[in-house]
Amino acid sequence: MVSPSGRSGAALSQHNLGVMYDGGKGVPQNYAQAIKWYCLAADRGQCRRSVRPRPHVRHGKGVPQDYSEAAKWYRLAADQGQPDAQNNLGHFYRTGQGVPQDYVQAHMWLNLTASKYPASKKEERENAVAGRDSVGSKMTPTQIAEAQKLAREWKPKPER
Repeated sequence: MVSPSGRSGAALSQHNLGVMYDGGKGVPQNYAQAIKWYCLAADRGQCRRSVRPRPHVRHGKGVPQDYSEAAKWYRLAADQGQPDAQNNLGHFYRTGQGVPQDYVQAHMWLNLTASKYPASKKEERENAVAGRDSVGSKMTPTQIAEAQKLAREWKPKPER
């Protein structure tokens, strides 16, 4: 079945099963099962919603902790314009956690994040700005200009 948005109904159902296992709603809470269903939904194109495995993998909830794998999930969501994922990915690049340390990429993602958070997420926005400014203090003017150019040219990728 395909929904009016063109997405598979099966993918949405798989995502919803992940949510149920994640929160223990109607089924026993089971992070490994939640991740399984989120990943199946993501494989069917339900990416925007099914990037939930990233915090599980980052913190080792239900699966082994794996910063590289968490970075892959953050990247999927960041590429689609999700500010929380962009923020986390920026901090990963800033510290070299799960990805090679790259100040240009860190600055770009944190700059995007700062511009995307709504007024209701003031603390998150301030965190992104502080991270961006911190990494900027370690960069050359040429690197900062490159990061700013990348941020200006960045466009969200459509869901698969």
